[in-house]
Formats: sequence, structure tokens, C-alpha cells
Amino acid sequence: MLSPETLQSYRKMTPGERLRLTFKLMQGVDRMLCQGTSDQVARKFELLRRENDRRNENMLQAIMATQKSSTVK
Repeated sequence: MLSPETLQSYRKMTPGERLRLTFKLMQGVDRMLCQGTSDQVARKFELLRRENDRRNENMLQAIMATQKSSTVK
């Protein structure tokens, strides 16, 4: 969890500044993902897929809940 101060500093950033920060944090990640045996690399990408699927499912559920609550009122 990020501190309130960190969250506030991120909120003050422009979209371009946040994008630059994202790119900076991603440097070298692609190389690390592809290091190891083929089984290790496959497991890393499978874990990423599962995490992304879970995150997408949570977002869809939140969107559906928001739409349901707005139509009830």
C-alpha cells in the first residue's frame, strides 16, 4: 500500500509525468521476465495472465455494480 503522501504526489503529476515514471519503472523488466528455463519463463507469463484476468474481472464486477446502483435510483 502506498503512503498518503505518495498517492498525493502521483495525483499532482500530469499524465505525461506518470507515463514517464511508468516507462522508467519498466526498464529491464522484459529481460528479467525472459530469463530462466523455458518452464520458468512460461510460469512467469502464466502468472501475469492470471493476475491480469483477476484484475480485469474485478474491474468488470465494479463496473456492473456501479451500473446497477445507478439504474436503481
